[in-house]
Amino acid sequence: MASDKELADFLKGVEKRAFKRTVYAVRSDDAALDIVQDAMIKLAEKYADRPAAELPLLFQRILSNATMDWFRRQKVRNAVMLNLSDFEPADDDGSFDLLETLEAASHMPGSESAADTVARAQILLTIDTEVQQLPARQREAFLLRYWEELDVAETAAVMGCSEGSVKTHCSRAVHALAKALRAKGIAP
Repeated sequence: MASDKELADFLKGVEKRAFKRTVYAVRSDDAALDIVQDAMIKLAEKYADRPAAELPLLFQRILSNATMDWFRRQKVRNAVMLNLSDFEPADDDGSFDLLETLEAASHMPGSESAADTVARAQILLTIDTEVQQLPARQREAFLLRYWEELDVAETAAVMGCSEGSVKTHCSRAVHALAKALRAKGIAP
């Protein structure tokens, strides 16, 4: 059984990555925040009695299910009523990125030149944009494997598919990202 401190430490450690992953899926900061909070609450309420080692996979599965539930609710909502706001241009230009802001704040001031800071920010924004362009399953597999650092078996369990499918999705995602980034002049 995970102690309250272990559960709190786990949730604190996973919140930023979970938020970013969910933003990639739903493309809305507000919806992503709601989904992540709901997943964290469900984990704490229903699975706090599980061993601490089981929490990462349980949370990833709960988060995936919560995201799918959000899409289902959106589909029903859109089928029942016409949402006129869908026809208005978005006010948010999408330039705010919480993780990049926190990363930049954690570095000591003056540790890199302004040109290096701008170049790094532009590269991260380009990578972020390209990850968003991936098909949903490829993006999910890529983020679980390389962002959440789950192994193939754990990723397959979270996604509800075979290990071979995870490998295929990851391979396609990596190749698509490499090709897109090379085309924009970003090389490893």
